[in-house]
Amino acid sequence: MAARRPARRLVVTALCRAFSGRGCQLAPERGAERRDAAQSRVSRFCPPRKSHHDWIGPPDKYSNLRPIHFYIPENESPLEQKLRELRQETQEWNQQFWADQNLTFHKEKEEFVRSRLKAKGLDLRAASGQKATLNAEEMADFYKEFLSKNFQKHMYYNRDWYKRNFAITFFMGKVALERIWKKLRPKQKTTSS
Repeated sequence: MAARRPARRLVVTALCRAFSGRGCQLAPERGAERRDAAQSRVSRFCPPRKSHHDWIGPPDKYSNLRPIHFYIPENESPLEQKLRELRQETQEWNQQFWADQNLTFHKEKEEFVRSRLKAKGLDLRAASGQKATLNAEEMADFYKEFLSKNFQKHMYYNRDWYKRNFAITFFMGKVALERIWKKLRPKQKTTSS
């Protein structure tokens, strides 16, 4: 069964390449300078070729957020492009924050559990081979301490998140008005000489 996985991965990769054509262009992955670190984090999900919508992929392994594959229309206006780029930038910022936050959380949790078990004179593994754990009350101490220690960080994150979402909402309104204006504006008739 394990030998079939690489072959399946090759088939999925080949299908993704086959489906990504001129009709449906996906937004390029940003952060090429972080490609070596981020490549394992990026979902390999690939939407169908003829899709004209954004697609939401499976949850990211580290941030637990679902990445969005943004559709780029062929006749994208500069305002629509700015909106899409702002959404992409916000998604990347969000993914990075939660990946870092979750990594820190898991590291600190392991250290806390290890130190508490050591204080009790217990090993990380029980005699049966199972991983030793702490009870809910002891873990509540860790959660409270972790949240208190990261309060300022979360406060700044929430402030920036609101700013970004208000900016996105503002640009969405501008794009909607631009589209309505295009529909209401009389089309110029071409005359042949």
